[in-house]
Amino acid sequence: MAKANTVFVCSNCGNESSKWFGRCPACNEWNTCYEEKLTSKTNSKSGTKKVSTPVKLNDVKKQDIIRTSTGFEELDRVLGGGLVKGSLTLVGGEPGIR
Repeated sequence: MAKANTVFVCSNCGNESSKWFGRCPACNEWNTCYEEKLTSKTNSKSGTKKVSTPVKLNDVKKQDIIRTSTGFEELDRVLGGGLVKGSLTLVGGEPGIR
């Protein structure tokens, strides 16, 4: 089983996988797989990690975002006024209800 800090790379096409492969699934070449150790990455060039600090909900500033109405009043209410351009919203229902 591969370790979390190891990746297997195809020397022909560069395809990466977390598991060893005899035949590359991308270019179908045989015996082109080699193991590469990954090094830990930091968030900045200086090598120091950025520290996040919690913010109280009352201190969060409201942003004016353009929202598009869905045409369904209840759905718009749940979405905070409608859909936001560039966002992804998953909508589900109860099983068996159509």
